[in-house]
Amino acid sequence: MMKGGMGNLMKQAQQMQANMQKAQEELANIDVEGIAANGLVKVQMSCKNEVKRVTLDDSVMDDKETLEDLLVIALKDATAKAEATSSARLSSFMPAGMKLPF
Repeated sequence: MMKGGMGNLMKQAQQMQANMQKAQEELANIDVEGIAANGLVKVQMSCKNEVKRVTLDDSVMDDKETLEDLLVIALKDATAKAEATSSARLSSFMPAGMKLPF
């Protein structure tokens, strides 16, 4: 009886691993957008943290320091959104109480 239970547990673990890999592949195709200064600076990135596009309003082009700060804010916003999306998607495959290493 113990052997059958262990085999079933291994099968469930393999299925969970396959589901998590599929979810990670899907996350590479999900984009999020980080925003700073009410949309004057936008950063689009995948949930795998690949930056795809940076959009700058003309009004921020004159002040280099402010632009640099706004880029950092938008990147942090996009990264936080990507992590939240990834965590929500992948946590559905994790056993209760187990956390992902983000």
